[in-house]
Amino acid sequence: MTDYCRWGCRINEKTSKIGSMIKIIAGGKKHASWLKEACDEYEKRLRKPWTIEWQFIDEEKLTERVARFNKDDFVVLLDENGEMMSSPRLSQSLTVQLENGRDVIIVIGGAFGHFAPEVKARANLIWSLSKLVFPHQICRLIVTEQIYRAQEIYLGHAYHHE
Repeated sequence: MTDYCRWGCRINEKTSKIGSMIKIIAGGKKHASWLKEACDEYEKRLRKPWTIEWQFIDEEKLTERVARFNKDDFVVLLDENGEMMSSPRLSQSLTVQLENGRDVIIVIGGAFGHFAPEVKARANLIWSLSKLVFPHQICRLIVTEQIYRAQEIYLGHAYHHE
């Protein structure tokens, strides 16, 4: 029996053929131990293509790193002035990119969280988690949980309640 996601796509055929992935580029230091433990809890539940590859770089080098992204990558920039969206909308946005063979790269700034204009110009989506401002370490956890939630919405599982 074939399963369908909430948007009518066949899951069994799709997921086995998707070669894309989600990368998170985070400015600043690696996870604090308490944060790593929390992020690991969600990451161990993720299944390809929803798995995460983390890259930690100095905040000063974010602009240089973003300039080296492949032109086909779908770049999501976390910014307090970005678009706020529901979890189902995020799931749909990520699903479309992954199904089209695009890697999704989510960029989380460091402690100061400000991006150069050329970084913002490269972004395909500028996403705001909230009107509130969060420490960059907390943003990492929220993004990890939202990726897990997006996967569960995509698969039609009961984790997300509307």
